[in-house]
Amino acid sequence: MTATLQLGPTPRILFLSSEPQAMQAQLQGRQLSRVQAGALRDDVSTDEITPVRIMSHYDDRLARFPYTGYTTADGARPIAPGAVQAGGFRVTVAGRRYGKGSSREHSPAAEKLAGVRLVIADSFERIYRQNADNIGLFTSTDLALVERIRRGEAITVDELVAGRDALAAAILRSGGLLRFGQQHLLGAPVIAGSARDPSPDRALTLFEKIVQRHLLTTPVTSAAPQPGEGCFVHADWRFIHEYYTGMAAHMLHATLGKPLRLHAPASILVFEDHTSYTEESPAHLAAGLVPNMQAMCQAQRDFAGCYGLREYRTPTEAEAPAASASGQQAGISHAMMAEHHALPGQLLAGTDSHTPHSGALGCVAFGVGTTDMANAFVTGAVRLTMQPVLRVELEGALPAGLAAKDVVLHLLQLPAIQAGGGVGKVFEFGGAVVRALSTDERATLTNMTAELGGLTGIVEPDAETVRFLKERRGVDCVIAPWMRSDPGAAYSEVLRVDCSKLQTMVAAPGDPGHGIAIENLPTPVRIDIAYGGSCTAGKRQDFDQYHAVLEWGLANGWRVPAHVQLFLQYGTTAVRDYCVDRGYDRVFAQAGARMLQPSCGACANCGPGSSVQARQVTVSAVNRNFPGRSGPGQVWLASPATVVASALAGELVSFEGLRRRTANEH
Repeated sequence: MTATLQLGPTPRILFLSSEPQAMQAQLQGRQLSRVQAGALRDDVSTDEITPVRIMSHYDDRLARFPYTGYTTADGARPIAPGAVQAGGFRVTVAGRRYGKGSSREHSPAAEKLAGVRLVIADSFERIYRQNADNIGLFTSTDLALVERIRRGEAITVDELVAGRDALAAAILRSGGLLRFGQQHLLGAPVIAGSARDPSPDRALTLFEKIVQRHLLTTPVTSAAPQPGEGCFVHADWRFIHEYYTGMAAHMLHATLGKPLRLHAPASILVFEDHTSYTEESPAHLAAGLVPNMQAMCQAQRDFAGCYGLREYRTPTEAEAPAASASGQQAGISHAMMAEHHALPGQLLAGTDSHTPHSGALGCVAFGVGTTDMANAFVTGAVRLTMQPVLRVELEGALPAGLAAKDVVLHLLQLPAIQAGGGVGKVFEFGGAVVRALSTDERATLTNMTAELGGLTGIVEPDAETVRFLKERRGVDCVIAPWMRSDPGAAYSEVLRVDCSKLQTMVAAPGDPGHGIAIENLPTPVRIDIAYGGSCTAGKRQDFDQYHAVLEWGLANGWRVPAHVQLFLQYGTTAVRDYCVDRGYDRVFAQAGARMLQPSCGACANCGPGSSVQARQVTVSAVNRNFPGRSGPGQVWLASPATVVASALAGELVSFEGLRRRTANEH
C-alpha cells in the first residue's frame, strides 16, 4: 500500500503573502486560492519563522511560535503566538529562497509542532531543507500540489520524495535522521576516506579532495557521491552552542535514553557564545525571557558536564579582568575554531550557519542543524549533500580603503546571486585579490558564504595561512601538495569580479542583498546606532580598521554626536587582548565607544547595540539585516571602516567621504 501524507479531509493552506489583507483573511478563517493570496513572499528567513527571542524554547512549547516574526509588504507582523495552531494550518506556501539565514532547527520544528506537515516553495535554502528532512517535515518545490491539496486529493510520499537525492528520501521515509541513524549508522562498517588510495581518475577541487578524505562508507550511501547526492563524512571537529545543546540533549535522551554513548567526545566542543549580555538584551527583557535563557544555558552546562565535553564560556564584564589575567580564552564559536582549532585540510561541522568562517584556512567547514549534530554526537557521521563548486575569481586590486566586506556586499547584489544562483554551492575564492588578503579578511568572505546561500566557502591555503597559524597559534604548518584544486577541475560556474572598479558598499535594511554603493545613496541617512563586532567583524584586522578611523577622526576634530551610540564588541578574548596590548582601548574610550566582551550580541538581538524602537537606524558591521534580527529598527550593513566613519559623521558615510568633508571644511 502506497503511503500518503496525512493532511486531513479539508487541510488548511497558509499562503505567506506579501499582502497584509490576504494574511488577515487567512488568519480570520478564510481559505484563499493561490490567485487570491496574491504575491508570495520571497526570502522568508528563519529569523522570521522563529525570531531569536523565542529560541530559548527547545521542546513542544515551540508550537506556539512559527512565523511570529513574519513581515508583510507594509512591515506588519500579522501572525501572533498560537495563531498557526489555532488556524489548523497543515500546509505552508511561499516564494523563493525559503528558510534563508540561520541554521536554527527551531524553525521547521516549530512548524511541525504547530501542525504543519508540508512546506511548498519555489526554492529552499540548504540548511533549512536539510533540517526539515531530519525531523520528518516534508518540503516540495512543486507548486502544482497546492490546487490538488485544495481539491482534497491524496498526496503520496513517493511524489514528495521524487527528485530528492536517495539519502534525503530514505531519511524522510524513516521519519527523520535519528531513527535513520539508529537503523543504518550505529555499528555500520565505516571507513574514512583517508584510509583509501585517493588516486582520482579526474581533476578535483580542494573541496572534493577534503570530502574524499573524510568520506564514510556506509550501507546506504554511494562510495563516490556526485553533486546532489547525499553522503556521510567524518568531522575532525564537531561544535555546538547554547541555542542548540538543550534541544539536542532533549531529543537524544527522549529517543535513546540516558546515559548516551557519545562518539569521540574529545572532538566535540561546546560554546556559550550568544548569551553573555542576555540580562541587557531588550528583546529578552521585554518578553520576560531572561529566566528561559538562563535555563537554556544551564541545560548546555549540564550536558557538557555529564559527558565531560570541553566547554568555552565567554566571561561577563565583571568576570573579564580575572579571566584575562588567567589566560582564559573564549569567544564566538566559529571565530574560536579559526583561532584555536581548525587546520588546512580538515572538515568541521558546527551548529551555526557561519561555520564556513574557518574555510579561510583551507578546510571544509559547514553549518548543520540540531538533529544533524545530535546524530553526529552518537554515530560520528555528519550528513552532507555533495554540491557543485562555484569559483569566484577576484581580479585586479582593491581600491584603498575597501575591505572584504565591500566585496561580499557587491557579490550579494549581483542578479545571479539574487536569483539563488549560489544556493547550496561551494564558493571557492581565488584570484589576485584573495592572495593579497589577510586570513582575517579571507574569513569575512568565507563567513558570509551563508548570506550568499552556499554550503561553504573555501580559500586554498598558502604562505599567508602558514603565517597566520604560526603568529596566532604557534603552529608550524606545512601545506601539503594536495591542498589545492587541480588544474582542469570542474566548476559549475566561474564568477569573475574586477575589484579595481568596486566602491564602498552598504546594504539597505531588510536583506544583505540590498547592496548599493554608498556614493549612490539618493538622500543622506541619519543614524542612531553604530555597531562594530560579531564573528564577521570582530577580528583583529576589523579592530585595526575601527582604531585607524577613530584615531584619525579624533585627530581631525570629529566626535561621535550626542544622538549616536557607538558599540564595539570583540569576537574573541584574544582579539580583546590584542587591542589592549596595542593601546587601542584608549582611543576607543576617547571616542566614547562602549566596549563589549566577546559575544554574538546585537547581531542576534542578544545584547547592547540592538535597536529598541522602530524609528531607530543602525549601521552595523554584522552579516545579516533581516527584519527584526537586531531589534525593531532598520539596519544598514557596512564594513568596519564605514561603521565608525558613519558614527563620527552621524550619518552613513565612507571613511574616504569623511576625509573629503574634512578637506573641504579646511
